[in-house]
Amino acid sequence: MIPERSTTHQRSPPLLIGIPREPQTLVSATPDTVGKLIKLGYDVAVQAGAGDQANFPDSQFEAAGATIVGEDVWSSDIVTTLDTPSADHRAALKSGAMLISRLAPARNDELIAELAAKNVTAVAMDTVPRISRAQSMDVLSSQANIAGYRAVIEAANTFGRLFTGQVTAAGKVPPATVYVIGTGVAGLAAIGTANSMGAVVKATDLRPETAEQVESMGAEFVAIPTASEKSDDGYAKEMTQDQAAAAAKLYAEQSAAADIVITTANIPGRTSPVLLTAADVAKMKPGSVIVDMAAANGGNCELTVAGEVTTTDNGVKIIGYTDLAGRLPAQSSQLYGQNVVNLFKLVTPGKDGEAVLDLEDEIVRGITVTKADEAGSAADILWPPPPVKVSAAPAPTPKAESAEPSGSSGEEAPAKSTLPWKLLAGLLGIALVLASPLAVADEYMVLMLAVVVGFYVITAVTHKLHTPLMSETNAISGIILVGAILQVGSSNIAVAVLAFIAIVVASINIFGGFFVTRRMLTMFEGGN
Repeated sequence: MIPERSTTHQRSPPLLIGIPREPQTLVSATPDTVGKLIKLGYDVAVQAGAGDQANFPDSQFEAAGATIVGEDVWSSDIVTTLDTPSADHRAALKSGAMLISRLAPARNDELIAELAAKNVTAVAMDTVPRISRAQSMDVLSSQANIAGYRAVIEAANTFGRLFTGQVTAAGKVPPATVYVIGTGVAGLAAIGTANSMGAVVKATDLRPETAEQVESMGAEFVAIPTASEKSDDGYAKEMTQDQAAAAAKLYAEQSAAADIVITTANIPGRTSPVLLTAADVAKMKPGSVIVDMAAANGGNCELTVAGEVTTTDNGVKIIGYTDLAGRLPAQSSQLYGQNVVNLFKLVTPGKDGEAVLDLEDEIVRGITVTKADEAGSAADILWPPPPVKVSAAPAPTPKAESAEPSGSSGEEAPAKSTLPWKLLAGLLGIALVLASPLAVADEYMVLMLAVVVGFYVITAVTHKLHTPLMSETNAISGIILVGAILQVGSSNIAVAVLAFIAIVVASINIFGGFFVTRRMLTMFEGGN
């Protein structure tokens, strides 16, 4: 039964979050995330058996502080699910309740109207805007990351051959060739997994700005001759007719040469585009594998059958699984649950168990589909939200064109070099060594040569590495400090002055180095 909550206090009792049992292997919260929700001031009720398929027994939820309940979990103040609940379960939601789920509002107008009529606040976790501040709540990315990994595992299982190349006494085995179409979160996860398994990986995306990401993961970026413009919303723009023709030709050519093709073109709210036609599949090698990660939304391959593995007449196997993330239920549930926790952190500023939807916040506004009316009448429909402009990658800063001086031949000016002043400093140092009356002293020679060498070594280090070097040079500065302290009492006034200056400079370097290093370490500390 739903636990009774005291109303004798002046402060409103904490809201109750219900975690129902899902018709799939996943669950919208784990014992870990339940504990985090309770720390935010909420009460949590978990339906019996909700986490069984993800290996989270009821006892773990109870140990985390949740109450185990039955079907009355649907009468909670807030209900979180993976996907849109069934009609019967939606009918069990009470007026004024909040439903947090992947609702696909862009193609579910009837659902939106129904939830509004029931006066339910609907929050769509699959419409989180792709901005930096919202990344921790982006369930599409967290689930796509796991799905991309699992896609390669499923492909390897179906392929039946080694991914990595082998040289054995019996002969040489070439590595498998994997071609990934689409380099979003799922595509990059697939690239990384396939590369780690030893395959030769190639990838294509309509967004040319993703080439650097692909190459940084050890894959080859195969560009479309007429690539799309840079993205404004984190997704690829719709192609022109010429672009579509060029892309289709490239997909066909690369797929025919690949052993495994993974397609990831899946834009929320739209039917997935067909990237591989039946004619393209007919040109692929027998034994090749296609993993269509957009099967649940129509599929990127013309021959994909959602939820099934099919084999074409020419021996190409097409994997149309719609539950790739669900095949790793424990980790997928944990990531989804953490996305939900991060959302509650945003909407619970007081950590008092009260969810406050600030519609002035672009994240909250972007995911709020309907807003319940406090008077109990129909909820306000807030879909679609205002567009949020984002970019998949920052545009490169254009180099300023320098004005050509009068009388110039028009040739490109050489890049500015620091060589002249470095050379001048080196020559000056050598001159001091040779010209000084103390040049006969071995110690002086060592000192001056050390200055010259040290100058060249430090100036050759990129500025980005200066801060990490602070922690290493603290030891050297310590040696300098000890030596200077020993010499500061010298009867020679010049030696004493130099020793004092060395003490001051070395101390600044030591204490400043520790301070900066500490600040660097603080950036990596902390937790949820």
